[in-house]
Amino acid sequence: MDDTPLKGWNYVPDVPIKVSPLFSWPPRPREMVSWVWNAWFLISEKLIIVAIAFASFYWFQPPLEESRTLAFGWIAQMYLRNLLLMTIVAGGLHLYFYTFTKQGKKLRFDPRPLMKNGRQFTLGGQIRDNMFWTLASGVTIWTAYEVLMFWALANGYAPMLTWAAHPVWFVVMFLAIPVWESFYFYWIHRLLHVPFLYKHVHSLHHRNINVGPWSGLSMHPVEHVIFLGSVLIHWVVAAHPVHILFHLQYYALTAATTHTGFEGVLVKDKNRLALGTFHHQMHHRYFECNYGSLEIPWDKFFGSFHDGTNSANERMKERRRRIMGN
Repeated sequence: MDDTPLKGWNYVPDVPIKVSPLFSWPPRPREMVSWVWNAWFLISEKLIIVAIAFASFYWFQPPLEESRTLAFGWIAQMYLRNLLLMTIVAGGLHLYFYTFTKQGKKLRFDPRPLMKNGRQFTLGGQIRDNMFWTLASGVTIWTAYEVLMFWALANGYAPMLTWAAHPVWFVVMFLAIPVWESFYFYWIHRLLHVPFLYKHVHSLHHRNINVGPWSGLSMHPVEHVIFLGSVLIHWVVAAHPVHILFHLQYYALTAATTHTGFEGVLVKDKNRLALGTFHHQMHHRYFECNYGSLEIPWDKFFGSFHDGTNSANERMKERRRRIMGN
């Protein structure tokens, strides 16, 4: 086996890439605790988004009572908040990494620049294309799902979870949402690679072979409906309004962070905030691998896992040949 890192990249993390031990057998409790700790605590995007969700709920969310009746005022307030959030996160990351190049090429996966022009892109360029689909379609459908869920909670159509009645489950819900996301994302992503849906829907996202922060939520509106539809689980699984905010903000905002193109933010030459994943960056270059995330290792179960080594690359080439019938 050739476990050396792939060539053709500016930066490759330690390989082979490891998947979550949460579903390994026999169980490895110490590794499981370490995985959860590293994913959540000290400075992590998950905790940052939990903080954003609480701030949104207490300071920038209309009272739940208002949501009983659909009205332009409270819906517009939520839309403007989401528009601002996405602009700050995706726009801020783009300015930091690509406009001002604060990190140069340190921790950057792909050495090539983002495409300034290209007829395959809406509005003629990658960044303009990505911003258009993210803001015009992505933020609109994200807000539509929030409106639907808050309306359902306000009218008693979706079950409500409260801290007072279920404090343990209230906390556990924050931990469970990313795991549900990993389960859901793998299966809808495989669906989107079915030839018909890929050609007419998912190919818009895959215009981005080399990705940047605006690429994450740059999708066809049909894909936005499918992708963000993960939140509909809360018509069955009880949630507090802050969980709804966290669920959709986690989906939308981490789409920007995981497509940053850099593994993380360096402070004094140390990665202080993990962002992009080489695992998903390879999917955008090689297509037929790494459909899911590392939280639930579906790709490993079904033979589509690329761990960043040359031996895995050869396996993926052989798999591609079988798929193509060559």
